[in-house]
Amino acid sequence: MVDTNPPTRQPVFVCGYPGHVGGAKTELWHTLKLWRSLGLDVTVIPPWGAADQEHYGRWAVELRDIGCRIASCPDPSTLHTVPGLRGATVASFCCPPFLREAHRFRALGCRIVWAGCMTWPIPGERRHYRRHGVFDRYVFQSEYQRGKLEPGLAAFGYRPTRGHLIRGAFDVGEFPFRPRPRTTAEPFVVGRISRAAAEKYTPELWRIYGSIPHAHARVMGFRERCEAVTGPAPRFAECLPEGRVSPRKFLATLHALVMPTATFENWPRVGLEAMAAGVPLVVDDRGGWREMIEHGHTGFLCASDADFVRHATALAEDDSLRMRIAHAARAAVERLTDPATIGAAWLNLFSDLE
Repeated sequence: MVDTNPPTRQPVFVCGYPGHVGGAKTELWHTLKLWRSLGLDVTVIPPWGAADQEHYGRWAVELRDIGCRIASCPDPSTLHTVPGLRGATVASFCCPPFLREAHRFRALGCRIVWAGCMTWPIPGERRHYRRHGVFDRYVFQSEYQRGKLEPGLAAFGYRPTRGHLIRGAFDVGEFPFRPRPRTTAEPFVVGRISRAAAEKYTPELWRIYGSIPHAHARVMGFRERCEAVTGPAPRFAECLPEGRVSPRKFLATLHALVMPTATFENWPRVGLEAMAAGVPLVVDDRGGWREMIEHGHTGFLCASDADFVRHATALAEDDSLRMRIAHAARAAVERLTDPATIGAAWLNLFSDLE
Protein backbone atom coordinates (compact mmCIF):
# COMPACT_ATOMS: atom_id res chain seq x y z
CA MET A 1 0.00 0.00 0.00
CA VAL A 2 1.04 3.59 -0.61
CA ASP A 3 1.60 5.78 2.46
CA THR A 4 -1.64 7.70 2.99
CA ASN A 5 0.04 10.29 5.24
CA PRO A 6 2.02 12.34 2.72
CA PRO A 7 4.24 15.22 3.82
CA THR A 8 2.07 17.69 1.89
CA ARG A 9 -1.68 18.10 1.78
CA GLN A 10 -1.68 21.03 -0.61
CA PRO A 11 -4.46 20.74 -3.20
CA VAL A 12 -3.52 19.75 -6.73
CA PHE A 13 -5.39 20.95 -9.82
CA VAL A 14 -5.23 19.13 -13.15
CA CYS A 15 -6.13 20.67 -16.49
CA GLY A 16 -7.06 17.82 -18.80
CA TYR A 17 -9.30 14.79 -18.95
CA PRO A 18 -8.51 11.08 -18.83
CA GLY A 19 -9.34 8.48 -21.46
CA HIS A 20 -8.70 4.90 -22.53
CA VAL A 21 -6.99 5.84 -25.81
CA GLY A 22 -3.73 7.75 -25.96
CA GLY A 23 -0.74 7.53 -23.65
CA ALA A 24 -1.22 10.88 -21.89
CA LYS A 25 -4.93 10.37 -21.19
CA THR A 26 -4.47 6.87 -19.82
CA GLU A 27 -1.47 7.96 -17.77
CA LEU A 28 -3.55 10.78 -16.32
CA TRP A 29 -6.25 8.37 -15.18
CA HIS A 30 -3.79 6.07 -13.45
CA THR A 31 -2.00 9.06 -11.90
CA LEU A 32 -5.23 10.50 -10.53
CA LYS A 33 -6.01 7.17 -8.90
CA LEU A 34 -2.55 7.10 -7.38
CA TRP A 35 -2.81 10.67 -6.08
CA ARG A 36 -6.13 9.93 -4.45
CA SER A 37 -4.66 6.81 -2.81
CA LEU A 38 -2.07 9.18 -1.32
CA GLY A 39 -4.85 11.29 0.15
CA LEU A 40 -4.20 14.29 -2.09
CA ASP A 41 -7.00 16.78 -2.68
CA VAL A 42 -7.46 16.77 -6.47
CA THR A 43 -9.62 19.03 -8.65
CA VAL A 44 -9.92 18.39 -12.39
CA ILE A 45 -10.45 21.32 -14.75
CA PRO A 46 -11.86 20.03 -18.07
CA PRO A 47 -10.04 21.47 -21.11
CA TRP A 48 -11.74 23.89 -23.45
CA GLY A 49 -12.50 23.82 -27.16
CA ALA A 50 -14.26 21.18 -29.25
CA ALA A 51 -15.20 18.51 -26.75
CA ASP A 52 -16.97 15.19 -26.71
CA GLN A 53 -19.52 15.92 -24.01
CA GLU A 54 -20.57 12.28 -23.81
CA HIS A 55 -16.93 11.38 -23.10
CA TYR A 56 -16.73 14.04 -20.39
CA GLY A 57 -19.95 12.83 -18.85
CA ARG A 58 -18.77 9.23 -18.62
CA TRP A 59 -15.47 10.22 -17.07
CA ALA A 60 -17.07 12.65 -14.63
CA VAL A 61 -18.67 9.66 -12.94
CA GLU A 62 -15.35 7.81 -12.76
CA LEU A 63 -13.52 10.85 -11.42
CA ARG A 64 -16.07 11.52 -8.70
CA ASP A 65 -16.04 7.84 -7.73
CA ILE A 66 -12.34 8.08 -6.83
CA GLY A 67 -12.88 11.34 -4.95
CA CYS A 68 -11.83 13.99 -7.46
CA ARG A 69 -13.64 17.28 -7.71
CA ILE A 70 -14.55 18.69 -11.11
CA ALA A 71 -14.31 22.44 -11.49
CA SER A 72 -17.00 24.38 -13.27
CA CYS A 73 -15.10 26.59 -15.67
CA PRO A 74 -16.78 26.68 -19.09
CA ASP A 75 -14.54 29.49 -20.31
CA PRO A 76 -10.82 29.99 -19.53
CA SER A 77 -11.45 33.67 -18.82
CA THR A 78 -13.30 32.58 -15.67
CA LEU A 79 -10.41 30.61 -14.17
CA HIS A 80 -10.07 33.22 -11.43
CA THR A 81 -13.46 32.10 -10.10
CA VAL A 82 -12.35 28.49 -9.46
CA PRO A 83 -12.18 28.09 -5.66
CA GLY A 84 -8.65 27.51 -4.35
CA LEU A 85 -6.92 27.79 -7.71
CA ARG A 86 -5.02 31.04 -7.10
CA GLY A 87 -1.44 30.18 -6.11
CA ALA A 88 -2.07 26.41 -6.25
CA THR A 89 -0.15 23.66 -8.02
CA VAL A 90 -1.51 22.84 -11.48
CA ALA A 91 -0.46 19.82 -13.53
CA SER A 92 -1.22 18.97 -17.14
CA PHE A 93 -0.44 15.86 -19.12
CA CYS A 94 0.37 16.69 -22.74
CA CYS A 95 -2.86 18.69 -23.12
CA PRO A 96 -2.85 21.22 -26.03
CA PRO A 97 -5.84 23.26 -24.74
CA PHE A 98 -3.94 23.81 -21.50
CA LEU A 99 -0.95 25.21 -23.40
CA ARG A 100 -3.17 27.80 -25.07
CA GLU A 101 -4.37 29.04 -21.68
CA ALA A 102 -1.36 28.33 -19.45
CA HIS A 103 -0.59 32.05 -19.18
CA ARG A 104 -3.86 32.52 -17.34
CA PHE A 105 -2.80 30.03 -14.68
CA ARG A 106 0.53 31.80 -14.38
CA ALA A 107 -1.24 35.14 -13.93
CA LEU A 108 -2.98 33.58 -10.93
CA GLY A 109 0.38 32.68 -9.40
CA CYS A 110 -0.05 28.95 -10.00
CA ARG A 111 2.94 26.61 -9.89
CA ILE A 112 2.81 24.57 -13.09
CA VAL A 113 3.91 20.96 -13.61
CA TRP A 114 4.10 19.80 -17.22
CA ALA A 115 4.08 16.05 -17.89
CA GLY A 116 4.56 15.64 -21.63
CA CYS A 117 4.40 12.21 -23.21
CA MET A 118 6.28 12.89 -26.45
CA THR A 119 9.99 13.11 -27.19
CA TRP A 120 9.57 16.47 -28.90
CA PRO A 121 7.64 19.64 -27.93
CA ILE A 122 4.00 19.36 -28.92
CA PRO A 123 2.37 22.25 -30.81
CA GLY A 124 2.00 25.25 -28.57
CA GLU A 125 4.89 24.49 -26.22
CA ARG A 126 7.57 26.61 -27.90
CA ARG A 127 5.10 29.43 -28.46
CA HIS A 128 4.34 29.47 -24.75
CA TYR A 129 8.03 29.34 -23.79
CA ARG A 130 8.88 32.24 -26.11
CA ARG A 131 6.20 34.40 -24.55
CA HIS A 132 6.15 33.25 -20.94
CA GLY A 133 9.20 31.07 -20.22
CA VAL A 134 9.40 27.47 -19.07
CA PHE A 135 7.16 25.82 -16.49
CA ASP A 136 8.09 25.31 -12.84
CA ARG A 137 8.61 21.55 -13.03
CA TYR A 138 8.78 18.89 -15.74
CA VAL A 139 8.02 15.19 -15.48
CA PHE A 140 9.90 12.77 -17.73
CA GLN A 141 8.78 9.14 -17.89
CA SER A 142 12.08 7.85 -19.34
CA GLU A 143 15.71 8.88 -19.41
CA TYR A 144 15.45 8.71 -23.18
CA GLN A 145 12.73 11.37 -23.17
CA ARG A 146 14.70 13.53 -20.75
CA GLY A 147 17.76 13.37 -23.00
CA LYS A 148 15.73 14.38 -26.05
CA LEU A 149 13.86 17.29 -24.46
CA GLU A 150 16.23 18.97 -22.03
CA PRO A 151 18.63 20.48 -24.62
CA GLY A 152 15.77 22.28 -26.38
CA LEU A 153 14.21 23.44 -23.13
CA ALA A 154 17.55 24.91 -22.01
CA ALA A 155 17.29 27.49 -24.80
CA PHE A 156 14.25 28.94 -22.97
CA GLY A 157 15.86 29.02 -19.51
CA TYR A 158 15.19 25.49 -18.28
CA ARG A 159 17.57 24.04 -15.70
CA PRO A 160 17.90 20.31 -14.90
CA THR A 161 16.77 20.92 -11.32
CA ARG A 162 13.27 21.50 -12.73
CA GLY A 163 13.11 17.98 -14.18
CA HIS A 164 11.91 14.85 -12.37
CA LEU A 165 12.05 11.29 -13.70
CA ILE A 166 8.73 9.69 -12.70
CA ARG A 167 7.69 6.50 -14.45
CA GLY A 168 4.08 6.67 -15.57
CA ALA A 169 1.64 5.55 -12.90
CA PHE A 170 -0.01 2.26 -13.83
CA ASP A 171 -2.54 0.18 -11.91
CA VAL A 172 -1.67 -3.41 -12.86
CA GLY A 173 -5.00 -4.47 -11.39
CA GLU A 174 -6.75 -3.06 -14.46
CA PHE A 175 -4.99 -5.70 -16.58
CA PRO A 176 -5.34 -9.15 -14.99
CA PHE A 177 -2.61 -11.64 -15.95
CA ARG A 178 -4.36 -13.94 -18.43
CA PRO A 179 -2.05 -15.17 -21.21
CA ARG A 180 -4.06 -16.54 -24.11
CA PRO A 181 -3.76 -20.34 -24.27
CA ARG A 182 -2.69 -21.88 -27.54
CA THR A 183 -2.67 -25.24 -29.23
CA THR A 184 -0.51 -26.00 -32.24
CA ALA A 185 -3.66 -26.50 -34.29
CA GLU A 186 -4.69 -22.86 -34.09
CA PRO A 187 -3.14 -19.73 -35.61
CA PHE A 188 -0.55 -17.74 -33.71
CA VAL A 189 -2.25 -14.38 -33.17
CA VAL A 190 0.09 -11.42 -33.36
CA GLY A 191 -0.99 -7.82 -33.18
CA ARG A 192 -0.42 -4.24 -32.26
CA ILE A 193 -2.39 -1.38 -30.72
CA SER A 194 -1.78 2.35 -30.96
CA ARG A 195 -3.30 5.63 -31.94
CA ALA A 196 -4.31 5.71 -35.60
CA ALA A 197 -1.26 7.82 -36.48
CA ALA A 198 0.74 7.19 -39.65
CA GLU A 199 4.07 7.58 -37.83
CA LYS A 200 3.14 4.65 -35.60
CA TYR A 201 3.39 2.31 -38.60
CA THR A 202 6.10 0.94 -40.85
CA PRO A 203 5.88 -0.07 -44.53
CA GLU A 204 7.19 -3.54 -43.61
CA LEU A 205 4.38 -4.40 -41.18
CA TRP A 206 2.50 -6.90 -43.36
CA ARG A 207 5.68 -8.51 -44.64
CA ILE A 208 6.87 -9.06 -41.07
CA TYR A 209 3.56 -10.54 -39.98
CA GLY A 210 3.32 -12.67 -43.10
CA SER A 211 6.77 -14.17 -42.42
CA ILE A 212 5.74 -15.53 -39.00
CA PRO A 213 4.58 -19.15 -39.33
CA HIS A 214 0.83 -19.71 -38.98
CA ALA A 215 0.28 -16.07 -38.02
CA HIS A 216 -3.04 -14.30 -37.89
CA ALA A 217 -2.80 -10.54 -37.28
CA ARG A 218 -5.06 -8.22 -35.30
CA VAL A 219 -4.39 -4.49 -35.45
CA MET A 220 -6.28 -1.82 -33.51
CA GLY A 221 -5.78 1.83 -34.36
CA PHE A 222 -5.85 1.60 -38.16
CA ARG A 223 -7.27 4.10 -40.63
CA GLU A 224 -6.69 5.32 -44.19
CA ARG A 225 -3.64 7.34 -43.15
CA CYS A 226 -2.08 4.16 -41.72
CA GLU A 227 -2.91 2.15 -44.83
CA ALA A 228 -1.07 4.79 -46.85
CA VAL A 229 2.08 3.66 -45.01
CA THR A 230 1.54 -0.11 -44.82
CA GLY A 231 -0.48 -0.78 -47.94
CA PRO A 232 -3.81 -2.66 -47.90
CA ALA A 233 -4.30 -5.21 -45.16
CA PRO A 234 -3.79 -8.82 -46.33
CA ARG A 235 -6.35 -11.56 -45.79
CA PHE A 236 -4.65 -12.84 -42.66
CA ALA A 237 -5.04 -9.45 -40.93
CA GLU A 238 -8.02 -8.00 -39.08
CA CYS A 239 -7.92 -4.22 -38.68
CA LEU A 240 -9.97 -2.29 -36.15
CA PRO A 241 -10.40 1.45 -35.71
CA GLU A 242 -8.94 3.22 -32.70
CA GLY A 243 -10.78 2.40 -29.49
CA ARG A 244 -13.13 -0.23 -31.00
CA VAL A 245 -12.72 -2.37 -27.87
CA SER A 246 -10.91 -1.78 -24.60
CA PRO A 247 -7.15 -2.46 -24.58
CA ARG A 248 -7.69 -5.20 -22.01
CA LYS A 249 -10.17 -7.05 -24.23
CA PHE A 250 -8.00 -6.56 -27.29
CA LEU A 251 -4.84 -7.84 -25.63
CA ALA A 252 -6.72 -10.93 -24.43
CA THR A 253 -7.05 -12.00 -28.10
CA LEU A 254 -3.28 -11.95 -28.77
CA HIS A 255 -0.52 -14.49 -28.28
CA ALA A 256 2.16 -11.82 -28.76
CA LEU A 257 2.35 -8.10 -29.39
CA VAL A 258 4.65 -7.57 -32.38
CA MET A 259 4.97 -3.84 -32.89
CA PRO A 260 7.49 -2.34 -35.31
CA THR A 261 7.08 1.43 -35.61
CA ALA A 262 8.72 4.33 -37.37
CA THR A 263 8.83 6.35 -34.13
CA PHE A 264 11.11 6.43 -31.10
CA GLU A 265 8.82 5.74 -28.16
CA ASN A 266 9.11 7.45 -24.77
CA TRP A 267 7.48 5.14 -22.19
CA PRO A 268 4.85 3.28 -24.20
CA ARG A 269 1.71 2.53 -22.21
CA VAL A 270 0.82 -0.41 -24.42
CA GLY A 271 4.03 -2.07 -23.24
CA LEU A 272 2.95 -1.84 -19.60
CA GLU A 273 -0.52 -3.10 -20.49
CA ALA A 274 0.79 -6.07 -22.47
CA MET A 275 3.34 -7.02 -19.80
CA ALA A 276 0.63 -6.95 -17.15
CA ALA A 277 -1.84 -8.95 -19.25
CA GLY A 278 0.60 -11.72 -20.17
CA VAL A 279 1.23 -10.79 -23.81
CA PRO A 280 4.96 -11.04 -24.70
CA LEU A 281 6.44 -8.00 -26.42
CA VAL A 282 8.47 -7.99 -29.64
CA VAL A 283 9.36 -4.32 -30.18
CA ASP A 284 11.99 -1.87 -31.44
CA ASP A 285 15.45 -1.81 -29.88
CA ARG A 286 15.39 1.93 -29.27
CA GLY A 287 13.87 4.69 -27.21
CA GLY A 288 12.08 3.99 -23.95
CA TRP A 289 11.58 0.32 -24.84
CA ARG A 290 15.19 -0.24 -23.74
CA GLU A 291 14.34 1.00 -20.24
CA MET A 292 11.17 -1.08 -20.03
CA ILE A 293 12.31 -4.45 -21.37
CA GLU A 294 15.17 -6.79 -20.54
CA HIS A 295 15.92 -8.45 -23.88
CA GLY A 296 15.35 -12.19 -23.88
CA HIS A 297 13.91 -12.18 -20.37
CA THR A 298 10.87 -9.89 -20.28
CA GLY A 299 10.47 -9.39 -24.04
CA PHE A 300 12.47 -8.98 -27.22
CA LEU A 301 14.16 -5.88 -28.64
CA CYS A 302 14.57 -5.83 -32.40
CA ALA A 303 17.13 -3.93 -34.47
CA SER A 304 15.83 -5.12 -37.85
CA ASP A 305 12.80 -6.58 -39.59
CA ALA A 306 14.54 -9.96 -39.52
CA ASP A 307 14.77 -9.69 -35.72
CA PHE A 308 11.02 -9.17 -35.49
CA VAL A 309 10.37 -12.28 -37.57
CA ARG A 310 12.95 -14.39 -35.69
CA HIS A 311 11.79 -13.55 -32.19
CA ALA A 312 8.06 -13.76 -33.00
CA THR A 313 8.68 -17.13 -34.67
CA ALA A 314 10.48 -18.36 -31.55
CA LEU A 315 7.42 -17.49 -29.47
CA ALA A 316 5.13 -19.17 -31.99
CA GLU A 317 7.13 -22.39 -31.99
CA ASP A 318 7.96 -22.66 -28.28
CA ASP A 319 5.01 -22.06 -26.00
CA SER A 320 7.09 -22.70 -22.89
CA LEU A 321 9.30 -19.77 -23.95
CA ARG A 322 6.21 -17.61 -24.48
CA MET A 323 4.99 -18.45 -20.96
CA ARG A 324 8.39 -17.80 -19.38
CA ILE A 325 8.54 -14.38 -21.03
CA ALA A 326 4.96 -13.60 -19.98
CA HIS A 327 5.55 -14.47 -16.33
CA ALA A 328 8.86 -12.59 -16.16
CA ALA A 329 7.27 -9.55 -17.78
CA ARG A 330 4.41 -9.52 -15.28
CA ALA A 331 6.89 -9.54 -12.38
CA ALA A 332 8.91 -6.78 -14.07
CA VAL A 333 5.94 -4.48 -14.68
CA GLU A 334 4.94 -4.80 -11.04
CA ARG A 335 8.41 -3.53 -10.10
CA LEU A 336 8.46 -0.80 -12.73
CA THR A 337 5.09 0.56 -11.66
CA ASP A 338 5.38 0.08 -7.91
CA PRO A 339 2.89 2.63 -6.52
CA ALA A 340 5.00 3.30 -3.41
CA THR A 341 7.98 4.31 -5.54
CA ILE A 342 6.01 6.39 -8.02
CA GLY A 343 3.88 7.94 -5.30
CA ALA A 344 6.96 8.97 -3.33
CA ALA A 345 8.41 10.59 -6.46
CA TRP A 346 5.26 12.67 -6.96
CA LEU A 347 5.20 13.74 -3.32
CA ASN A 348 8.84 14.76 -3.58
CA LEU A 349 8.03 16.89 -6.64
CA PHE A 350 5.09 18.58 -4.93
CA SER A 351 7.17 19.25 -1.80
CA ASP A 352 9.91 20.69 -4.03
CA LEU A 353 7.42 23.33 -5.23
CA GLU A 354 6.52 24.58 -1.75
